[in-house]
Amino acid sequence: MNLKELAELLELSQTTVSRALNGYPEVSESTRERVQQMARQHKYRPNTRATGLATGKAMAIGHVIPVYSKNEVVNPVFGEFIAGASQVYSAKGYELLLTVADSENEQDTYRNLAAKGAVDGVIVHAPQVEDARVALLREIGLPFVIHGRVPTSELDYSWIDINNRRAFSQATKLLIDLGHERIALINGLEMLTFADSRKRGYSEAMNAAGLKIDPTIMTSDELTEGHGYHATRNMLKLENYPTAFLVSSYIVALGVQRAISQAGLRMGDDVSVIIHDDDLSFFHNNDPEPQFTATHSSVREAGVMAAQMLLNIIDDPSLAPMNQLLEARLTIGASTGPVKKKRQRHVTR
Repeated sequence: MNLKELAELLELSQTTVSRALNGYPEVSESTRERVQQMARQHKYRPNTRATGLATGKAMAIGHVIPVYSKNEVVNPVFGEFIAGASQVYSAKGYELLLTVADSENEQDTYRNLAAKGAVDGVIVHAPQVEDARVALLREIGLPFVIHGRVPTSELDYSWIDINNRRAFSQATKLLIDLGHERIALINGLEMLTFADSRKRGYSEAMNAAGLKIDPTIMTSDELTEGHGYHATRNMLKLENYPTAFLVSSYIVALGVQRAISQAGLRMGDDVSVIIHDDDLSFFHNNDPEPQFTATHSSVREAGVMAAQMLLNIIDDPSLAPMNQLLEARLTIGASTGPVKKKRQRHVTR
């Protein structure tokens, strides 16, 4: 059954039926209930394009994935976030328009989406410390929510983020409480705000404890297994190698773990590791017991919340910018323990 047939059955206009199904306030409650009941009875599924014609909306939400390197396209964090957001779009009759854009041409992508009326709003991914997209999207009038924050922006905007600074401050403090002083930071690209905030949290805890921050055991790069492996391998070659590692993702931690094992050391005994776990559906840290001590925050749930926030803004453009800061939870796993006397490593040059 299509919208026209449902409208004829109800003896209502297609516009009225569409507005009733999409929760518009100008439709009476009795009419809305009658339309919804008939739609359920006949297993009606709205055609997105037809709904858009009736409501003046594109009935689509844009996700522009900025590509800084070849690895961004397959970044599982993006996939998990979009999986959560898609659940909300589907339930509300929206489609998802996914675009991959070179970071240098990303602004043109947003302008084209707005000019064509292709989407009703966008989710902004991978915000940078210095990020011109807030001003751009406000200028072109495209509703948006940022997954993360732009700390240098003086403009109001809607965002959802986790408290990365506090999470990594607490994780660093735990390692310090276990007696570790040589704590390595294996971070994401620090032009991105999440990685910049994590570095700030790490530095905050080290400074508060009066510990030296050593740039030779700090690295910033893409969140790949290879990054974790090569960075850890090089750090473990140092005469005064780190006894603990603070790692920005589960995937990077797999490389860290590989390098520790190849050095003939035991994770959780000779070397401690704390990671950030985005609760990725295909990497289970807690099955059956936590392998890594970790700061946890579900990126899929963040996708659900960001999508709901954006649809609220689209439905009511008069809403003030909305912000939501999520706290990560710290769980203890097998990868951390008290600092011990350093063992001989298997060092390969």
